[in-house]
Amino acid sequence: MNKFLTAGLLFIAFLLIYYAGSFSKIPFADCVGFALTTELDTFETVASSTSHILYSNTAILINKLAGLGSIESNRCLVIFSAAFAVAFVYMTVRNLTKINWAAIVAAIVFGFSFTFWKNAEIIEVYTYNAFWLTLFYLCVINSFVLEKKKAYIILAGIFLGISIWLHIQNFLLIPAYLLLLFYFRAEKAGIIYSFIAFSVIFSLLFIVNYSQGYPLSSPFSSNQGHWVEESFKKTFSQYLMDIVKSVVYLLYNFTVFVIVGIIGIIMLYKDNRKMFNVFLLASVLIYGFATFYAVTDNYIFFLPFNIIFALAIGYGLTSGKYLFFKKLSWICLFIPAFYYLFFSIALYTPQGKAFDNFKSYKGGLSYYMLPWMCNNKGILEFVIDKKTAPEPINWMTYSANIYIKKLKEKGYTEEEIRKF
Repeated sequence: MNKFLTAGLLFIAFLLIYYAGSFSKIPFADCVGFALTTELDTFETVASSTSHILYSNTAILINKLAGLGSIESNRCLVIFSAAFAVAFVYMTVRNLTKINWAAIVAAIVFGFSFTFWKNAEIIEVYTYNAFWLTLFYLCVINSFVLEKKKAYIILAGIFLGISIWLHIQNFLLIPAYLLLLFYFRAEKAGIIYSFIAFSVIFSLLFIVNYSQGYPLSSPFSSNQGHWVEESFKKTFSQYLMDIVKSVVYLLYNFTVFVIVGIIGIIMLYKDNRKMFNVFLLASVLIYGFATFYAVTDNYIFFLPFNIIFALAIGYGLTSGKYLFFKKLSWICLFIPAFYYLFFSIALYTPQGKAFDNFKSYKGGLSYYMLPWMCNNKGILEFVIDKKTAPEPINWMTYSANIYIKKLKEKGYTEEEIRKF
């Protein structure tokens, strides 16, 4: 089957899956903040570590052009970019391995991976971020395996630069990008144009802020917390627990395919040392940052690494020494059942019941262990009903109150808003 047709079918399939599981009401966390920004209909002009300027402005632009409303504009952006990212993972593995079934399996495994799937079902920046990162990784691999290296080297710089406008964490990929340029230094025109394109796009982050009176460091800062500083103040036992959690996250995202991914890493080390070094450098920096970053939801910061690991899974599936992986690759279709099974088991344990009760205000254990979000509890109804949570959620309720006020100004009743 033609690889573009297969990519299109994967895109349509996951678009339908993500739409079917998408949130029924605006979820908790940062979702209402993004919906509010779209509702206010004013383009963001300042880039900070939490403003996600490109995501916010893209959602606003969609709303202006299509008139979908703040909620549906964000839903559209999230699920379309997620489905495209799955298709790009397929294309990347297909170009790397030239084996269609391995690329399909890798795309399905990634599409069903918990962190990515979860973020495809809520209003968040991470699937749109993954859209640009998968394009960057695609160009990196194409630079090694396809003939038109110059074009892909240039595009790699452009896509990485754009991705940093989405999430400042992506600047950790710059060393890997520079290593890529070093390896292709013989392609002088390509690396010069690529570096100039990247430098201009990246520099504009600082220029835009500085022109408005903000310090040059402002793209890396936020007034909402001091998470980077706090990451260096942990005890040894806390750092050790962070490592354990990072392994658990990896296992929960990729199940038995973790083994295949490790095989793929070893194979790439033997087959293409330069490509291995580029992705190793990217992985170490991203994985290390996400592991020790002092935020409660640090699992989402592994996503740039998870994309790389999904590519390793696709490569590992092609190993001639482990043909039984090919025979068992169909189990990727049952990954959703795996999540439900572990959720059911956890719910029967005393710890699971206690956690479910503590987090019941936003959906309990299912919110943390099941990726789909249909029929979820919403932040707007929580605020309208004047409910309280057993933990601080003031940044959510603050945005929710403003959003509710804006909707009331448009003529919506509280009963109607409760359904959003």
